[in-house]
Amino acid sequence: MASVRLKDVRKIFAPDVRAVDDIVLDVPDKEFLVLVGPSGCGKSTTLRLIAGLEEVTKGEIYIDEKLVNDVPPKNRDIAMVFQNYALYPHMTVYKNMAFGLKLRRLPKPEIDKRVKEAADILGIRHLLDRKPKALSGGERQRVALGRAIVRKPKVFLFDEPLSNLDAKLRVQMRTELSKLHQDLQTTMIYVTHDQVEAMTMGDRIVILKDGVVQQIDNPINLYDHPATVFVGGFIGSPPMNFFNGTIVSENAALHFDEGKFKVRLGDQHKEKVSPYAGKKIIFGIRPEDVWTKANAVGPTEGRVVTSLIEVVEPMGSEVYLYLNTGINSYIARVKSHPKSAIRQNIDMVFNMDKAHFFDPETEKAIV
Repeated sequence: MASVRLKDVRKIFAPDVRAVDDIVLDVPDKEFLVLVGPSGCGKSTTLRLIAGLEEVTKGEIYIDEKLVNDVPPKNRDIAMVFQNYALYPHMTVYKNMAFGLKLRRLPKPEIDKRVKEAADILGIRHLLDRKPKALSGGERQRVALGRAIVRKPKVFLFDEPLSNLDAKLRVQMRTELSKLHQDLQTTMIYVTHDQVEAMTMGDRIVILKDGVVQQIDNPINLYDHPATVFVGGFIGSPPMNFFNGTIVSENAALHFDEGKFKVRLGDQHKEKVSPYAGKKIIFGIRPEDVWTKANAVGPTEGRVVTSLIEVVEPMGSEVYLYLNTGINSYIARVKSHPKSAIRQNIDMVFNMDKAHFFDPETEKAIV
C-alpha cells in the first residue's frame, strides 16, 4: 500500500481559472480520505491530478514517496472508479473485470483467481456471465469496484461513485465501501459533494471551497470545531444557524445582541470573545442545540429567544422547526411539537455552551 502527498499543488486552466490553489495534503497509508465541497470547488480536479489525468501547473505529487508529476497514469499504480461506471457494454462482467489484467499480460490462472476473489468480496459471483445492461445500478457500481480491486493498486481513487444511485441504495453502498476499506486495508481517496457521505465514511475530511482547503480534520472535530463560517454551514444537516449581531457587556456578563433577542455567553467563551465587546460578530448554533422550553436542560435564564414558527416538518423521531426572530430565520431540531402551532410565537432556549463565534471580516472561528 502507499501514502499520497501533495505539496503546494496548483492547477490553472486558461486563461486564469485557478481550480486548485496551492493544496498541501498528506494522506498516510491505509487512510480513507474524503474530499468534499460544493460544485466547482476543485475536488474532482484534485483527484484527477493525483491520477495523472490532469497536468500539475505548480507543485509536487508523491505516491509511495515517489515523485509522480511526470509519471503517466498507467504507471502510477492507482485505480479510479468513476461516477458513470465506464463499463464496456459488449463485455460480460467477468470480461469487464479482467480486461485491465489482460492488457498487463497477466497469466490466465492469475486473472481468473483475482476476478473471482473480487467477485466474492463484492457478492457478484453470480453475475459474472451477465452484461452491464442486465444489471441494476448498484450491481454496475459493484462491477466498477471489482474492476479496480483486481488490479491490487496502491491507491484507490473514487470520483462521486454513488451519485447516480437512489437514496436507499446510496446508504447501502456507503456501508459496503466502508467495509471494503476495512477488508482491503488500502489507501482510498474519495470525492463527493454530499457531506453525509463524507461524515459517515471518512477517517479524515478535506473541505474545499474555490480550490482552497478550508479545513482538514476527522468528522467529529469538523462538526464540533468548524474553522470558518463556510465549514460550519456546510457540515451538518440541517446546517448551522448564523446570526449577525454585537457583543455587549451587561451586569458583568457578555451577551450577544442580535437586535430582536439577547443571549448570555457561557463562561468558557469570555476570554476569546471579550475583545469583541462593542463590536460586530457572527454567532453560530446548530439546530440540535436549540430547544423548546419543555426539553431544555439546566437553567434557561438569559438563553430564551422568542420566535415565530413559520414551518413545522415532522421527521418521525424528531421535528424540524423553521423559526424567525423578526430579523433572522433559523432551524431547531426538537423531539416533538404540535403542527397546529404554525404562525404562533414560541420561547426557544439556546444552549450557549455549544455556541460558536466567528470574526465577521475573516469569517474564521474565534471559539
